Amino acid sequence: MSQSKEVTIYDLARKLNISIATVSRALKDDPVVSKKTKKRIADLAQEMGYRSNHFARNLRMQRTNTIGVIIPRINSYFMSAVIAGMENIATREGYNLIISQSSESVQKEITNANTLFNSRVDGLLVSLAYDTDSLAHFQPFIKKKTPIIFFDRTAEQQEGTCILINNMKAAYEATTHLISQGRRRIVHITATPKRNVYVDRLKGYKQALADQRIGFREDYVIVGNLSQEAGAEAAATIREMRPLPDAVFVANDNCAVGCMTALKQMGIRIPEDIAFVGFNNDPVSTVVEPNLTTVNYPGYEMGQIAARNLIDHLSGSSNIQSTNTIILRSDLIIRDSSLTRKPPVS
Repeated sequence: MSQSKEVTIYDLARKLNISIATVSRALKDDPVVSKKTKKRIADLAQEMGYRSNHFARNLRMQRTNTIGVIIPRINSYFMSAVIAGMENIATREGYNLIISQSSESVQKEITNANTLFNSRVDGLLVSLAYDTDSLAHFQPFIKKKTPIIFFDRTAEQQEGTCILINNMKAAYEATTHLISQGRRRIVHITATPKRNVYVDRLKGYKQALADQRIGFREDYVIVGNLSQEAGAEAAATIREMRPLPDAVFVANDNCAVGCMTALKQMGIRIPEDIAFVGFNNDPVSTVVEPNLTTVNYPGYEMGQIAARNLIDHLSGSSNIQSTNTIILRSDLIIRDSSLTRKPPVS
């Protein structure tokens, strides 16, 4: 089947018997063209299926008004909140987002980066995949002086800004809270230590144990992909430990809920037998019973700040190279899953 020919401004001008310049000005809403003529041109353009060639026009202007976004997973409440925050600022400032996901694969992340580079995005917002161990695929952007902001999952680099929370501090507070509830055999479920967020949360966990003179056990650190399924698999491992751990600190809420649910099905009481703390404050944390103690991670705010900093840099009102790291606040939200039950007063 042959493709239909693209309608051009020449076709519109020929049909209306007016100059190409008049059509061009009308489509740009130039006040030189009368409202009546603009309407005739707009009506015909719609009737004939004319599409403005934004790409060619943007090439002339050296600006596409698009921002590329690379995230690990779209099916994540936290990442959805981040994207919503980015959209809020980008739309307000006249930018479009091109969103791609790496699906936790560095190879797909490289493909996404190449696609966005060829799409001539004005800037890039990136949260890295689990297994990314090099930033070489972002070098073309750096060479072209296309600004990059890394958020949440970041890596040490000289170019651009990183936006994150103090993951070590948040994990330290979560673990210390469990210890304050009388828990001493605390398992930590996390992801690959390649990523800053998981490295720092493990550091915070270890530091809290050390400060309370509790020995660190390597077998108490369970590494997986932090899915609900991985939580259920971790539950099976925990159930076989002797003595049974009395608390679990998980690096995200979905995995925590998967682990809690599986342990409950095995007859483990929560929090009486094992207390739980998660991370991210996903909606699932208030649906599971008991409600999950978690770290509130401000995803929407992170998205807004990332987009705002990038757009301010593009407009020349700030320079992202002048601020290397932005730390956002996080809070521990204490719910029933981590609280030691006190006997009723007789």
